[in-house]
Amino acid sequence: MDISQAFNRVWHTGLLYKIKNKLPINYYIFLKSYLADRFFCVRQGEEITKLHRAHAGVPQGSVLGPILYLVFTADLPTTDGVVIGTFADDTAALSTHDEPAQASNMLQRSLNSITEWLATWRIKANESKSVQVTFTTRGDTCPPVKLNGVQIPQANKARYLGLYLDRRLTWKKHIFTKRKALGIQLRKMYWMLGKKSQLSMINKLLLYKCILKPIWTYGIQLWGTAAVSCFQSKMLRIITDAPWFVTNQQLHHDLEIRTVQEEIKHSMKSYRNRLENHPNILTVHLMNNITMFKRLKRKSPRDL
Repeated sequence: MDISQAFNRVWHTGLLYKIKNKLPINYYIFLKSYLADRFFCVRQGEEITKLHRAHAGVPQGSVLGPILYLVFTADLPTTDGVVIGTFADDTAALSTHDEPAQASNMLQRSLNSITEWLATWRIKANESKSVQVTFTTRGDTCPPVKLNGVQIPQANKARYLGLYLDRRLTWKKHIFTKRKALGIQLRKMYWMLGKKSQLSMINKLLLYKCILKPIWTYGIQLWGTAAVSCFQSKMLRIITDAPWFVTNQQLHHDLEIRTVQEEIKHSMKSYRNRLENHPNILTVHLMNNITMFKRLKRKSPRDL
């Protein structure tokens, strides 16, 4: 679900009302002074409008901006059978059921309550940019649902928090997009990484680890099972100008670079440790509610 101009539409009166009810009075006084007496103007070319008082919006680029938005949207309504996931202004609603029609009915009830909540707190949802995806290996699709009386477009994939989720959860679209981004970035940096570069091998590896590697390691805890190692092996050969008889395994060993599979295990272990030692008790409890999901297989009769 896409929220139109999320940070710019935070209603000051509503935000201060929630802060006053949930936080100590000192926080309320401080944040009220932080939001009060803010003005804005519009510039077009050399023309500038008069100053107008801002009655909505949190300062973007500030540390408090995302926190205030989270406080403002913390009471987003939930319904039985629907899981709501939010991160800043990215919101996803997941309904699960064996029957497509029932899954849509549960999702529609949730969207109805969200619609009322949005109207109460003066938040505008962008229905045309929101997406409904049916995750299944079967051929049927869940009936469409509506938000604010407008039918949400259906698609075979959705982008959420930088990850592309396709209909069958194969990560094909995500891997293709990341591989394309890596190729574009490599072409831009080839003059620094190729054999004609004057940089030392240590500096080349540093550039790879700082710029290229984060592109494919983001979210690898989730999509790592579908990862491929050909790009990293190619990069190491470019950096070292290795001859054909040097194996990829030897390159990784000599350069002290983890293979993709080793990177996956390392990332998953680090992620689990961060959850277990997180200061937020709710985050720690996520480890107690782990459900073992198996990969759906198209040719498996029980998954059809």
